[in-house]
Amino acid sequence: MSYTIDENGYYGSYGGAYIPEMLYRNISQLQDNYLKIINSDAFQKEYKQLLADYAGRPSPLYHARRLSDKYGGKIYLKREDLNHTGSHKINNTIGQILVAKHMNKKRIIAETGAGQHGVATATVSALMGLECVVYMGALDVKRQAPNVARMKMLGAKVITAHSGSQTLKDATNEAIRDWINNPEDTYYLIGSVVGPHPYPDMVARFQSIISEEMQQQLMEKEGAPDPDRILACIGGGSNAAGAFYHYLDNKKVQLLAAEGAGKGITSGESAATSILGSDGIIHGSKTLLMQTSDGQITEPYSLSAGLDYPGIGPLHAHLIKEKRLHVYPITDIEALEAAMELTTLEGIIPALESAHALAILPKLEIRKDEILVINLSGRGEKDMDAYQKYFTYLKKHPKDELEKSFLFVP
Repeated sequence: MSYTIDENGYYGSYGGAYIPEMLYRNISQLQDNYLKIINSDAFQKEYKQLLADYAGRPSPLYHARRLSDKYGGKIYLKREDLNHTGSHKINNTIGQILVAKHMNKKRIIAETGAGQHGVATATVSALMGLECVVYMGALDVKRQAPNVARMKMLGAKVITAHSGSQTLKDATNEAIRDWINNPEDTYYLIGSVVGPHPYPDMVARFQSIISEEMQQQLMEKEGAPDPDRILACIGGGSNAAGAFYHYLDNKKVQLLAAEGAGKGITSGESAATSILGSDGIIHGSKTLLMQTSDGQITEPYSLSAGLDYPGIGPLHAHLIKEKRLHVYPITDIEALEAAMELTTLEGIIPALESAHALAILPKLEIRKDEILVINLSGRGEKDMDAYQKYFTYLKKHPKDELEKSFLFVP
């Protein structure tokens, strides 16, 4: 079984390019040229130099000793939160901005949920002197205000999407409309392993630096490149794709992912696509999608803006179908508790997205000799408002009543 993309842009039965006729020329141009551009010596030289000197790579592989003492085994954190802009998103935006430059595009558009991709896109656009427009759902603009301020300071125009659930899905819809209306000079810099081919493959390649470094760092620290398990969160799933990339065909390494279960899988307020989803088409690719019986998209919910998406990337859909990837639905409460635990034990405040991956730990039976790597995809400053509301709630209510009574309003 192969877990890599085929020549038609599919992972098994998932993927492809389901696009409006107005975008056919743009997508065909990208499909025909992205590998030539990425594999060229000029591109690789500039990309690697920017990753090192601008983004600050390699990101550390940190042995979380106190977390390991609690759960067993040896737990490492891949510290993508220490990258410039505060998440893994910079790996992809540096790569794609160079692709856009090679294709002589002058205007950059992007979608964002938690704001980290928007910040990273605004950052590299400023670096290259390109016009930047970022689309963001109205709810996400409200709950991720610090990142909105950062984007504006970096020179990006932030356009609010007021349709639908006013989250990532709706921001993506608006970005695609922009691209349809401006096909000649505009490059759409997609932030995750979603969208029409070649975006899922291109983003995964740029994020694969995570697992490439992981192999080297584990060899140095443990004498072998392979952990027993890798844990990451998935909305679209770019950080997970990067963390899994060089281990996809290595069945000795278990791949585990956390998705946003919101207020519970059966609550009607969830983003647990692996459980609630079925085959469908969203934003240009065939994948697992939360939808009604007649194909209407179901509005997702997660406290985490970066996981509040009704689908997942086609790579992850394929991995789930082939039972290569095991997904854990994580509720808002579980993620908040995991964030507080990491902060208390290790002095690291994680992004809410990363906290979902950390929340897998209590669900595992871990041997003493196991090595686990958790991809810490981002840092938590952007989520301080949510954390503060949670801490305030804890002071007023008994913790044993939390699951029944806690209703978080963003």
